[in-house]
Amino acid sequence: MADLPQNPADRDRFICIYPIYINSKKTLAEGRRIPSEKAVENPSCAEIRDVLMAAGMNVYVENKIHPREWNRDFRGRVRVQMKQADGSLCQDKFPSRKQVMFYVAEMIPKLKTRTQKSGGGDTSSQQGEGGKKSKKKKK
Repeated sequence: MADLPQNPADRDRFICIYPIYINSKKTLAEGRRIPSEKAVENPSCAEIRDVLMAAGMNVYVENKIHPREWNRDFRGRVRVQMKQADGSLCQDKFPSRKQVMFYVAEMIPKLKTRTQKSGGGDTSSQQGEGGKKSKKKKK
């Protein structure tokens, strides 16, 4: 993970990505920037950071909050380095900030934390149904 660039010119090469930009639960008016069918449900800064670091991008997280975000639980923003000092792209597969957002939204559902949560939820719901059936028999 990168250190915070001290030179303001260095910071200009970094873009900001707030989780609200790729949150399928938000509307365009609330700050979402990509189509809802391509967005992901309630992404976190840690997930965005993990996906971009795995892609080899230079990233760091700041403790900021989006102005349109009313829920303080979704705190943070991720800064991503798009360009080198000479102005060339860091990675050719990310020519624009939209491409970065699309990539992150596509990769977050594939994270182990997301796949394990959905698998665990299925088993717990089945156990809950079993409990309900036994309660009905007792009556």
